Amino acid sequence: MLAFDHKIELGNGPSGVRCDVATVRVDDTRLMLAAPQTYMNESGAAVRALLDYHSIEDSDLLVIHDDIDLPFGKVKVAFGGGAGGHNGLRSVIQHLGHRDFHRLKIGVGRPPGRMDPAVYVLNRFGKSEREEMDIVVSNAADIAHLWIADPEDARQRAGEI
Repeated sequence: MLAFDHKIELGNGPSGVRCDVATVRVDDTRLMLAAPQTYMNESGAAVRALLDYHSIEDSDLLVIHDDIDLPFGKVKVAFGGGAGGHNGLRSVIQHLGHRDFHRLKIGVGRPPGRMDPAVYVLNRFGKSEREEMDIVVSNAADIAHLWIADPEDARQRAGEI
């Protein structure tokens, strides 16, 4: 949504950085949007390479990810913490060498019954869920935009969604 809002498309990143990237100015801040082009379980290597290539501090990183421990549609901003069984976060933590980075979590809820969580998060949303998730993603983009200027305000506002 951030890329859409700013009318930009992500393109191939630098050689050796397995991410699609785009750069945009938001007020006085240069913002880089990136989507790793690796398997989720290997996304930490792409994140680390991107940060290193562009000399970006880990403290300026906001990882946006799904979270099965949040109710469907809930958005939360957090700093630090573990992987919570999320293999993409586990990879980022491993490649950064620490857990101290900002996260924007988008709740997808727990899988029904005894469904394997990995299968659950890879399934497509149903029509009604998709419509609701479109709104949630838009709200998350607003929170990410707010986070650029004021991470604490973003954390509070996310708690209201």
